[in-house]
Amino acid sequence: MTSTADPDTKLSIDQSSETVPNNNGHRRELEVPPLVAAMTVEERIAAENSLRKKIDTRLLPMIILMYIMNYLDRNNIAAVRLAGLQTELGLSSQQYQTVISILFVGYILMQIPSNLFLNKTGRPAIYLPTCMIIWGIISGATAACQSFGGLVACRFFLGFIEAAYFPGCLFYLSSWYTRKELGLRTAVLYSGSLVSGAFGGLVTAGITSNMDGTRGLRAWRWVFIIEGVITVVIAFSAFFILPNMPRTTTWLTPAERELAVYRLQEDIGEDDWTSSESQSFFHGFKLALMDLKTWIFTIMLLANVSSASVTNFFPTVVKTLGYGNVETLLLTAPPYVLAVLTTYINAWHADRTGERFLHITIPLCFAVFAFILGACTHSTAPRYVAMMFMVPGVYTGYVVSLAWISNVLPRPAAKRAAALAFINAISNCSSIYASYMYPQPKVGQPDLTVPLSVDCGTAVLAILMAGTMRVILARLNKKLDRGEHVEGAINAVPGAAQGNGFRFLL
Repeated sequence: MTSTADPDTKLSIDQSSETVPNNNGHRRELEVPPLVAAMTVEERIAAENSLRKKIDTRLLPMIILMYIMNYLDRNNIAAVRLAGLQTELGLSSQQYQTVISILFVGYILMQIPSNLFLNKTGRPAIYLPTCMIIWGIISGATAACQSFGGLVACRFFLGFIEAAYFPGCLFYLSSWYTRKELGLRTAVLYSGSLVSGAFGGLVTAGITSNMDGTRGLRAWRWVFIIEGVITVVIAFSAFFILPNMPRTTTWLTPAERELAVYRLQEDIGEDDWTSSESQSFFHGFKLALMDLKTWIFTIMLLANVSSASVTNFFPTVVKTLGYGNVETLLLTAPPYVLAVLTTYINAWHADRTGERFLHITIPLCFAVFAFILGACTHSTAPRYVAMMFMVPGVYTGYVVSLAWISNVLPRPAAKRAAALAFINAISNCSSIYASYMYPQPKVGQPDLTVPLSVDCGTAVLAILMAGTMRVILARLNKKLDRGEHVEGAINAVPGAAQGNGFRFLL
């Protein structure tokens, strides 16, 4: 029976430890909960498979749907540029770029406070849908904008509220899944943004073709109204579906709650989220900033997101092929569809093998190739081939990078929450300056040589940072092999090698 079990479960059991760190960072006895202790090995495997399926069913579909709307409401501004927004409001190219970048100012400011607050309260099933209702209302209200100033205000506050969702979800997932399960689930979450990228252009194309001028409103206003209403409806349904934390989820049986908590104790060596009183707003943030690995990840994700800035203006990039607006919006879909497929396959294999570095850097190598090809050619076929590789190249390894953060900075929970928010916030700073690299000339198509060259350079920087992180973690694992103390790891008794104990994933 063991041989046919899910590989994630087998690893959780085979590598489970009977000790966890004490206050000195060394290992002490891990108390097995009574209902888990009463299980045989076969019963434990079956129970963990059942638990994981139950969590997947309740958690993943809803957060994917929520993230589709999060990404769509944030990035529909790129598609509505072709649906009349810029011309009706009389925006200059620089004003339009400011509208794009101002969202990320609010987005960056709110991420760390939001994640610390979420960790403190331990109520994601209430907090995240509430934020979603607010940003849905703001998104819908954008349709009423009549000037550049009004549009800037709406975009700033939209980013401010939407900031709660993505880093909050990364922390949310890491509070339910073990390190070996997290890569695929992070990819599943991030597929929401790729799906919205694929079909957002199709939705806008449909509205542009059929609703431009309906009730006296231009198509771009209908885009904001329709998507804002859908966001609010989905948010209300999320209140009744999402769980909170493993200890506080009422629709799990007592045995399932004990197992959900205990398997995370086995994986990261200590309790994860226990209660609001045990969480510190600022102590976790301080721990995150004092860890060198946080800063390596920050540079790596900053470079990766900077290279992905091409997707913020993807309809404009595809427009350089010379097709009409509707055809251009339709052509934005295939690269995102390919990205969904490659992201799933890559993340599944990364979890299966426990390897991280190659699963991050190989896709980025394809991105480098795509940026070079896109910058060097003006022929339609080669340039669209480059576009097909750009989106999968920058996003396929990105989701593995996000899981790698939780793998490498697993404890305590407050540190993980702060690190995820800090890294994600700083990485999105690139979207502020990247917005100004894609100007729309008054005549003809924009020259993409400079922005694609910058994106190529930042992709190379991300590869170098991933290599640096792998070297650091390999050295830390060697210390663990020798029984030396490593901050943030599950440490053995001084001077004694750990055997099959905790290791950082490379």
